[in-house]
Amino acid sequence: MKINKHLNFWNMVSLASLVLIFLFLIYPSFSLVSESFISSTTGRVTLENYVDFFSLPYYFNALKHSLAVCFAATLFATLIGVPVAYFMSRTNIYFKGFLDLIIMISLLSPPFIGAYSWILLLGRNGWITNLLSPLGIVMPTIYGFTGIVIVFTLKFFPYVYIYTSGALNSIDASLEEAAENLGMNRLQRLFTVTFPLVMPSITAGALMVFMTSLADFGTPMLIGEGYKVLPVMIYDEFMSEMGGDATVASTISVVVVACSTIVLFLQKYLISRKSYKMNALRPPKETALKGNRRVLATLFVGVISFIAFLPQLVVIYTSFLKTNGPLFVSGFSLDSYYDIMNKLSSNIYNTFLYSIISIVVMLLMGLILSYIIFKRKNRLAPILDILIMFPYVIPGSVLGIGLLVCFNKRPLLLSGTGFILIVSYVIRKLAYTVRSGTAILHQIDPSIEEASINLGVSPMKTFFKVTAIMMGPGIFSGLILSWISTINELSSTIILYTGRTGTIAVAIYTEVIRDSFGSAAALSTILTVMSVLSLLVFKFLSRGKKVNI
Repeated sequence: MKINKHLNFWNMVSLASLVLIFLFLIYPSFSLVSESFISSTTGRVTLENYVDFFSLPYYFNALKHSLAVCFAATLFATLIGVPVAYFMSRTNIYFKGFLDLIIMISLLSPPFIGAYSWILLLGRNGWITNLLSPLGIVMPTIYGFTGIVIVFTLKFFPYVYIYTSGALNSIDASLEEAAENLGMNRLQRLFTVTFPLVMPSITAGALMVFMTSLADFGTPMLIGEGYKVLPVMIYDEFMSEMGGDATVASTISVVVVACSTIVLFLQKYLISRKSYKMNALRPPKETALKGNRRVLATLFVGVISFIAFLPQLVVIYTSFLKTNGPLFVSGFSLDSYYDIMNKLSSNIYNTFLYSIISIVVMLLMGLILSYIIFKRKNRLAPILDILIMFPYVIPGSVLGIGLLVCFNKRPLLLSGTGFILIVSYVIRKLAYTVRSGTAILHQIDPSIEEASINLGVSPMKTFFKVTAIMMGPGIFSGLILSWISTINELSSTIILYTGRTGTIAVAIYTEVIRDSFGSAAALSTILTVMSVLSLLVFKFLSRGKKVNI
């Protein structure tokens, strides 16, 4: 009887989910860690891989480069994102809805498309470079450290914007009014009351910038040139045809995860030192700017938004230019689109097939797991909650290597199949859906479920017929983010794909490497259009609500 009591639907689902997460997340991660302690020459357990990493300049410099890029990009993204969030949420600048849309679009396309676009604009033969060079104006190089930081800053500052603007709209106005009553001017109130209150959200956005910058592979691969960072070195060591070393790749992967984890706990520690509690009973009022001040505020946000959105405009424009090999020539045509339909149609098909399957799995798992974590709260729920968020600190390339190491032999031979790509997408993106699900469950009145159960409907049927339907609109924002990030995914796909399972993101990367810029632009345009349509669908169905990250 006691055993039967525990064999209910929710406990069985919790146990099955835990088994799957251990199989496809914990087991690959553990294998990667254990591989890093194996000598590639003797096969014995050793620390020589870590000794080599921290003692040899070739490896240790890559760590310093990665941290320098990430901290610089995080700093500049915060310096841009916070004032943009303030003007958008607290003032009456012009074209708010439009500016919010293009900021979101600039975030939702892959960073390597931005890198590719900036090569076209500011590369050695870029359009802006050629335009200004006769005038004696030298633009900053888009290659190396400077270029990577520029691309990351412009690509990821929307994270800070989204988190900060949400927090600014939730502050209780009475707190700021109390500061004014104590004699503070607007600037003093801003730095003494407002920004300290939203500091958890600012640091959360900054943390997203740091994590995403640390994990990104495509941007430093395209424009880093000799400036090696850890994700590129992982790829080189694991995939190199010139004698790469899987144990070294595993060691570097562990170092990357350790850096992510340390920064995550540092952020949590800094925030936990202070209390940031408030009630949003009286939302803050919008400041009515007039005349030149309103124009200047709009111009500030507009210029930043335009520069961030410029890569999307560049790829769309160049996708319609005529090409002659790697060169763009005068005139417009659809040749680039005809070429990709003839040569790369399987990549397009694979992208949408794998993404659709992944989204369906994430929808089902997100609904059930968020309900278990928030409502059922059995003994497995806290463990599931932690494990679902674990991929947050694992770069895609690291997860890809772990999956490839574990599932490249029988009895579970998954390498080279589309299934292993779907597994990596679900593992990496499921957290978006689960977090959206738990957020909407906070807003659903428990009495609705209780009324259904009191009418004789079983708890399981009540979940599927009542609760899941009510969760739908809230969980949709997480699904949109999961969908967009999945169709744009490169870092794990570049490790796991084969000739038969290539995706659009991989095709864009390989086309840029081959100097086939027309095809790369056409493929990038497809991704951009799909991202925009997805965001517009979300905004329509959610009646303009902001995306929850």
